[in-house]
Parts: sequence; structure tokens; C-alpha cells
Amino acid sequence: MSELALRSLTAVALVVLALMAAYVDGLYFAVLAAAASTAIFYEWMRITKGWGLSWSVAGFVYALLAALALLWIRDRADNGLAVVIWIFLVTWSTDIGAYFAGRTFGRRKLAPSISPNKTWAGLYGGIAAAAIFGGAWVWLIGLEPILFILAPIFAVASQAGDLFESWMKRRAGLKDSGNWLPGHGGIFDRLDGLIPVAILTAAAQLAGLL
Repeated sequence: MSELALRSLTAVALVVLALMAAYVDGLYFAVLAAAASTAIFYEWMRITKGWGLSWSVAGFVYALLAALALLWIRDRADNGLAVVIWIFLVTWSTDIGAYFAGRTFGRRKLAPSISPNKTWAGLYGGIAAAAIFGGAWVWLIGLEPILFILAPIFAVASQAGDLFESWMKRRAGLKDSGNWLPGHGGIFDRLDGLIPVAILTAAAQLAGLL
């Protein structure tokens, strides 16, 4: 099986799991969020071993905030389930758009010292994909219009989260944060872009923008 096929199968399985947990019941979603947060923190500690206590505390807060943000939006915000799905769509479409745009049009490197495979074309492709698919969901469901604007902005945040984890792994001399997911590496590798999008969406909700 090719690497792309393996990555695609794993991604589809994760998408189905996340959507089912979010849709079926808040308890299942809470369990999934807690498990993902724990895995992220575990992998963060693996990456930052020997970096000091401040990195351990930062990792705990970073992983916990993402889980709390998703759970709060899902259960407390207006149209919570739809907004959670919007978060997923923005993150997933950013990843997919960046991947295919980068492979097709990528020439200029975005941050070669951090992640040699990332390109400016990938960044723009991710932003465009998030704007299209995130915007389509907003229009279809009738969510707050501000989300049309936030989709491309949060796509940048998603890719920044990806670059941040890449920088951490490069500093630690690691290729992947773990080996849980075939074709993807660790849980942190898969969710590095989702974390900032979830936190920023919760912040926008608390600020009264949504």
C-alpha cells in the first residue's frame, strides 16, 4: 500500500470517529477529547524530555486547553455541534489543501530550517481550502457570518501549529511525535493544527464574536 493510501485510510477513520463522537453524545466526545489530550501531553513530554519544567507545564496547559475548548463549544455554545464541525472542517481542509497545493505547485520553501517540505504554495492552498469548505459549512448551516472571515485566518493558525510542532521535533531530533497512527506518526502529529483552531474559536466565542 502506498504512503498516500495509508495516510488517507487512517485520516478517513479518524474523521469518522471524530464526527460520530461529536454527533452521538457529549459523553463520548468528552472521552475522546480526554484521550486525545492525554496522548498529546504524553508525546509532548517525549519530545521535550530534558527541556525543563516550564516546557512540561506548557505542554499540560496546551493539551488541556484544546480539549476544554472543544468540550465547552460542543456543550455550551449556541450551535455548538455545528461550530465543532466547522473547526474540524477548517483544520482538515487546511491540511488537505496545503498537501496537494504544495505537491503540485510548491517551489518556494516556507520555513526550510523548520519543515523542509512546507511551501508558500501549500500555505496559500490551505488558506483557500479552509475558506471554501469552512465558508460552505457556514452558509449551509446558517452560522455567524464572522466565521467566513475567521476560516482563512484560523487556517494560518492551523499551519502555525503544525510548524510549531515541527520546530519542536527538529530541536529534539525526532521525525514523529509517536507511532500510533499508520502514515501519520503520533496523535500530536495529527492534531497539531487542530489545537490552535479550537482554542482560538473558543476565545472568539467567549469574546462574543460568535
